Amino acid sequence: DVQLQASGGRLRAGRGSLRLSCTASGFASDDYTIAWYRRAPGKQREGVSCINLRDQSIYYIEDVKGRFTISSDNAKNTVYLQMNDLKTEDTGVYYCAADAVGWGMMPHMYDYWGQGTQVTVSS
Repeated sequence: DVQLQASGGRLRAGRGSLRLSCTASGFASDDYTIAWYRRAPGKQREGVSCINLRDQSIYYIEDVKGRFTISSDNAKNTVYLQMNDLKTEDTGVYYCAADAVGWGMMPHMYDYWGQGTQVTVSS
């Protein structure tokens, strides 16, 4: 079975940086798309970014472009989300998800989800 472990969430001051990690196990190949989602307090879950491990296609939502960078270390089955210039609006629980078939940020396409990691950005 595929399992995902998200980590790296911390308390940071605004404009600070943080790197989240999502380590996976149980992949049958490298043709997976890994996505980061977040759920801010009182809001619905929101897709943030995704990467395909095989062809390295990448997508960001507009709000994080230029501030967040997604990358992968396929040898370690780990996807990173480097978060710079953090804003209070980035506060939330961040989840990683994996899918072996599709591409994009539609949450219903992701079959595997990790537990969340809390990111808190103070003003």
